[in-house]
Amino acid sequence: MSARLRFLTLGLAAFMIAANPLSVPAAETKASKDLSFGIVRAPSVEQARGQALDWLKSVTKDPAALQKFDTIWAEEDRPLLDKVADTLSLGSPAAAKLLAEARSQDAPAPKEVPALFRDAKQNAFFRHNLALAYGKALANRRIYEDGLETLKTVKAEQVVDPAAFYFHKAVCEHALLHKDEATRDIAKLLDEVADAPERYKMVAALMFFDMQTWQEKGLGRIGQLMGTVERRLDVARGGPQTQKVEQEIVRRLEEEIKKLENQAKSGGS
Repeated sequence: MSARLRFLTLGLAAFMIAANPLSVPAAETKASKDLSFGIVRAPSVEQARGQALDWLKSVTKDPAALQKFDTIWAEEDRPLLDKVADTLSLGSPAAAKLLAEARSQDAPAPKEVPALFRDAKQNAFFRHNLALAYGKALANRRIYEDGLETLKTVKAEQVVDPAAFYFHKAVCEHALLHKDEATRDIAKLLDEVADAPERYKMVAALMFFDMQTWQEKGLGRIGQLMGTVERRLDVARGGPQTQKVEQEIVRRLEEEIKKLENQAKSGGS
């Protein structure tokens, strides 16, 4: 995003918040946030590195792997979740395969949430943060259904990046037209996550404002459903669920046509 576009977007969000403060799910000051019992904080880089190293040492004693680990964590500018995900891939071929498939634009969309994410026998640090990285990758590919179901297997306090958890979960919910759920997770991102990145907060606020324009009926809703069908076909997710949405579109279109016909008759046209 260009600096000018970012400035204009931030200005729009600030204007809308100032114009309608009661409708925004985050109206607390930073001081009051810090006193909240609901604050979720990401671990420090040192804490996350220590957890990642402990896990890696529990699955491999290979000196080359430990050397690669040092290289991964020496990159200061990389996001914390990316470093953790690379560490998990380094120590687990299964994790590396899952993340590679989730990130590849050429890989087919998964048919179900991998069983690994629901396996309580797996190391908690490994399972929870792999699920977050996997769900984030699917959300970035617009495979929102599976991304959301994966993110539902974990909680914010279980991962190294709670802001990424709430943000990408809200992105999936927003795209799937789950207004109440998306609003709730946006509120948690803005109210409960300490030091959430500004880019997350900015986009989350815009998603919130966008949802205020949604209507349950009418052509606007039909357009949203048509967008859902188009996206599902783009990611090769045709089938019964897509057909169900298509049938809903036809039903709503028929209702709109009938309504217009009734209006024409009542007007003597």
